[in-house]
Amino acid sequence: MTSAIAPHPLASRALARPDFTLRSTGWSAFLVGLVAFIVSVAWSWQPSYWGDEAASVMSAERSLPSLFLMLGNIDAVHGAYYLFLHGWIDLFGASEFSTRLPSAIAIGAAAAGTVVLAEKFISRPAAIGAGLIFAVLPRVTYMGSEARSTAIATAIAVWLTVLLVLAVRSRTASRRRQIALWGGYSLLLALGIYVFLYLALLLPVHAVAVVALARRHPLRRPTARLWWSLALWLGASLLGLLLALPILLAGSAQREQIAFIGRRPRVTVSEAAVMQWFDTVPVAIMAWALIIVAVMAVFFRLRGTQYQAGLPSRGALSIFLAWMLLPSGILLIGNELVTPMYSTRYLSICAPAVAIVIAVGLAALANNWLRAASVALLVATIVPAYTVQRGEFGKNEGSDWRQAAAVLAAEALPGDGVVFDQSVRPSRIPRLAMHLYPEAFAGLHDVTLTRAYSDTAWLWDEVAPLPDALPAVANLNTVWLLQYSGSADWRHETDVRTLQLQGFRVAETTLVNRTIIIEMTR
Repeated sequence: MTSAIAPHPLASRALARPDFTLRSTGWSAFLVGLVAFIVSVAWSWQPSYWGDEAASVMSAERSLPSLFLMLGNIDAVHGAYYLFLHGWIDLFGASEFSTRLPSAIAIGAAAAGTVVLAEKFISRPAAIGAGLIFAVLPRVTYMGSEARSTAIATAIAVWLTVLLVLAVRSRTASRRRQIALWGGYSLLLALGIYVFLYLALLLPVHAVAVVALARRHPLRRPTARLWWSLALWLGASLLGLLLALPILLAGSAQREQIAFIGRRPRVTVSEAAVMQWFDTVPVAIMAWALIIVAVMAVFFRLRGTQYQAGLPSRGALSIFLAWMLLPSGILLIGNELVTPMYSTRYLSICAPAVAIVIAVGLAALANNWLRAASVALLVATIVPAYTVQRGEFGKNEGSDWRQAAAVLAAEALPGDGVVFDQSVRPSRIPRLAMHLYPEAFAGLHDVTLTRAYSDTAWLWDEVAPLPDALPAVANLNTVWLLQYSGSADWRHETDVRTLQLQGFRVAETTLVNRTIIIEMTR
């Protein structure tokens, strides 16, 4: 029957519908946002800090002159977030719960925005489902419990897209409203780029969205409405980029700080398909299966799918597929042909689109039983990943600095010395534990320190090799070594041998998770 394959009227009107009010979706969006906040904030205080969070917290705890001096040399692209976190820590302290709380709040805002955005293209139940799916995606629950800027950037990305849709659909609104919407788009775009430079990757996605929203039929010739919408969007985008020009120039000047990406193994497309948003293979299989169902249902009229569920038009789904795939493709291609630039974390801003397309796939399934079974299976695959994230060693494949600091707090005495492994990459140096959990190291003598990080123009402390700092151990009876278990220094026991030549012996060795604590006494 014709009715079995015809799109629901809601879908056919989705791109052309002129009204875009938040009133009807307000409570649904608020409640979904609240659920997303709770999911992200729950047990967020459990895992120890890790290296990127150390950069956030230590930078934010600097004095403002010290912070601005550092931003002139490195991490300017994170400067807006560090300034925000500086004020936040002044008010609420630097505990894991406190510093990760803004990210959980941002995830709540992003989930609410996902519902608001999705309902303009799909049915309300499917839009609510999109917000809830977004809330539990492993990439989302990870960044929602991390003291970094990606969660805030994702929230900005969602609401920036909402503003875009409002602005394109405001053609018949008053001139004042149109100016307010396009001006707001420019300002929010600039703010988003200051928070996260790679948010600029949304611009080609938004170009696709403008075309899809302004064209009533894909096969007809471009209309004046389309050209006018493109002109307004281009002007607003250029204004946003102009406002963000200082951070764009600073990011370009400091691009060498992400050169480490080039030293990592190349990421394959299959690895990216798993790690960008899904974390584990079972979650990725379920998610991509539903994404394929969505594509087949909307573009190819897959037999057995449920079109009465209010599925999006092809143009609408194209917007979210572009949001999923264009930024990833740009970074992967640029990584191969231009310069190192790809990291799975950078694609966090695409998670809302991923959730919406998965929700479309669920809505397209033939009956409620199949939908319920798919949701149950998806949640069952996500729970193990969530549990690992909320464990004590849930960050960066097992960061254990809080637990190592607890050992020092219990066993070290004031006046003892402490030496940190310097043979690993900066984000894994055990020395960072001392700045993140300073109470545990109170009264200990930092043997190799030459200049504290807060007195430098760089992220980390300046230190000397232990053989050059031996006069500092001359009057010490106990020295604690903190070694990274996978480091070359631990395998060759360089610092241990150096201290043995000074009359020390190994009294006790404790393996926490990946940090080895060695007590050496005379």
